Amino acid sequence: MATSPTVLAGASTSSPPAPGSATLAAPVAARFPVVPLLIAVVVGVVIATLGVGGLVYFLAHTGRLPVLGGAAQKIETAAPSATHALVLEPLLVNLADAGGSSYLRTSLTLRIADAADKKANNEKSKNAKGTDDAVAAVRDTVLTVLGRQTADGLLAADGKEHLKTELKSALAEHNADLKVKDVFFTDFLVQR
Repeated sequence: MATSPTVLAGASTSSPPAPGSATLAAPVAARFPVVPLLIAVVVGVVIATLGVGGLVYFLAHTGRLPVLGGAAQKIETAAPSATHALVLEPLLVNLADAGGSSYLRTSLTLRIADAADKKANNEKSKNAKGTDDAVAAVRDTVLTVLGRQTADGLLAADGKEHLKTELKSALAEHNADLKVKDVFFTDFLVQR
């Protein structure tokens, strides 16, 4: 029986090289492509960074993510200023409507900032006549502003807020020594 030579994988079928020969057969190794793999990793990292950065930016600007930046956002805590309330008796005013039959009945409470020096406060509390004069001046200013209003303007969605703003500016203009912080309606009735 004749036997055939066994051929191994990767071996050449030619005769083996001579021991002194300069050409040695290089082993055939599977080379992994490193450069395309590196490019793919870098592109993936850049895309992931942009995605996370965009999500954080969106959440921070919509207010769903609280931002804790010392330089970006300074939160100042103002010392609470001392205030007192000035309660006005109910007011009844004819409104500036065309028919002249509309009126407003309201009660107001004003939040007023206290004066800085306590000495002035003590003098004001001792002088009851000065307090009555101040209340009379405030009532006059409020009645003047209310008399210019119309029923439709007061009954609008933002009518009361507009009236509060107008009252604050008129009180600041006509009664400069009185620092009105806020206006509260404790009673508000518009009759047509």
